[in-house]
Amino acid sequence: MKITDKIYVAGHTGLVGGAIVRLLKKKGYLNIITRSSEELDLRDQKAVFDFFDTVQPHYVFLAAAKVGGIMANKTYPGDFIYDNLAIQNNIIHAAYKNGVEKLLFLGSSCIYPKNAPQPIVEEYLMTGVLEPTNDAYAIAKIAGIKMCQAYHRQYGCRFISVMPTNLYGPGDSYNLQNAHVLPALLRKFHEAKLKEEHVVTVWGTGKPRREFLHVDDAAMACYFLMQRYESSEIINVGSGLDYTIKEMATLIKKITNYQGTIVFDESKPDGTPRKLLNVDKIKNLGWKAVIDLEEGLASTYQNFEQNYFYYTNPINTKNLAIVHV
Repeated sequence: MKITDKIYVAGHTGLVGGAIVRLLKKKGYLNIITRSSEELDLRDQKAVFDFFDTVQPHYVFLAAAKVGGIMANKTYPGDFIYDNLAIQNNIIHAAYKNGVEKLLFLGSSCIYPKNAPQPIVEEYLMTGVLEPTNDAYAIAKIAGIKMCQAYHRQYGCRFISVMPTNLYGPGDSYNLQNAHVLPALLRKFHEAKLKEEHVVTVWGTGKPRREFLHVDDAAMACYFLMQRYESSEIINVGSGLDYTIKEMATLIKKITNYQGTIVFDESKPDGTPRKLLNVDKIKNLGWKAVIDLEEGLASTYQNFEQNYFYYTNPINTKNLAIVHV
């Protein structure tokens, strides 16, 4: 990408999109294009097509999506499949129609089978049953992957698909109704400390294992792949390390300086038992994660603590889930 190229970041107010914009600005790119959901409803086909016709971006980072944790996915599966299909269908097709030079589609590690062998290699896609608590979201993301591959095959489009692991960092959603595990735990422990509560309850047994990647590492990976990766085959992005939910809860208790007790509610679902990505493919290209988990969580908590009233204000959080991966 040249410094003067028009680069559209879809989902710039969200976790990954925001990190990509920060990185591009840091690297000196002069023509970064963004639109809020109020300015452009990405589910509206005509609005998206008109936007691309007018702006004519050269590169597209497709980081816009409706996302959420277990509760949100279980409660609103129709919204998750419809909104995500609409967003990605509109942007991918508009990119093709307007001759975008390259598009990067952000998928998710939840596309892989629930009981996939660990660590998960890219070839495990569509080889088994999905985790039922988020299958609507996963199916939408798989459709986006297949659409990028189909347009690559039929039209020669340079559309690539990146599968990040669980992400965290500044700009996350801390709404407890739709947050992922790390931001939900950070908020729970912080508020328990403020209220001097003696117990923090964590969903599930604490035994599932999860991999986590700081969003600034994820942004660097996306930038790296936009510059150097041309295959239509999906590529994993992660740290290559995983931890139990119990280990994460204990670490967050330490970082937030919470003095009470952790209790696990085993009546609540665990989700997928383990989800660790094999990242050999991207490592062989020359990229690896560099942000240490404890240091990354500490800086994320500092950001949350400093912006607590913004992150927890319903006016600011109610629509966050529709703009980021």
